[in-house]
Amino acid sequence: MRHNEPSQSPYRPLGRGMALVASLLVLGMFYLYFENSLQARNNPNRGLQVAPGTELVLKRSGDGHYFFPGTINGRPVNFLLDTGATLVSVPAHMAAELGLRAGAYQQSITANGTVSTRATRLDSLAFGPFDLRDVPASLNPGMADNQILMGMSVLKHLEFSQRGDTLVLRALGK
Repeated sequence: MRHNEPSQSPYRPLGRGMALVASLLVLGMFYLYFENSLQARNNPNRGLQVAPGTELVLKRSGDGHYFFPGTINGRPVNFLLDTGATLVSVPAHMAAELGLRAGAYQQSITANGTVSTRATRLDSLAFGPFDLRDVPASLNPGMADNQILMGMSVLKHLEFSQRGDTLVLRALGK
């Protein structure tokens, strides 16, 4: 007579495999949820819908800045509103992609010190209901990311008011 041997179910490996797949699916769903939550907090204007009119309403990101989409020479870009920048500052590595020509060398004083930049002009710069032509800008080789700093060469054409975490941009005189 045999001792009671544990019976091996032929379904046990299948059950373990299904449990593993279910665990991976749950982890994937958590990742997507938290990634989307972080994106919404860090860039609340990424899916910006612009109503017809003369103003643009922006929400402040989790780090206190205003990021928003737009175009340079018809190509999509992401802007960071920077009232401390004199010009629109474009990372130099994006020049060819945006159809920009590097002009004269110039010195720019940045938060990271003085840097040698190249002058350029943007044929068109658009965001929300605003469309500007022939905008002075600089190509900055010290900028590693793809964020365009929108400086006063554009902002001087706008009136802005902030209330809480909301910034409203309007064309001057509107």
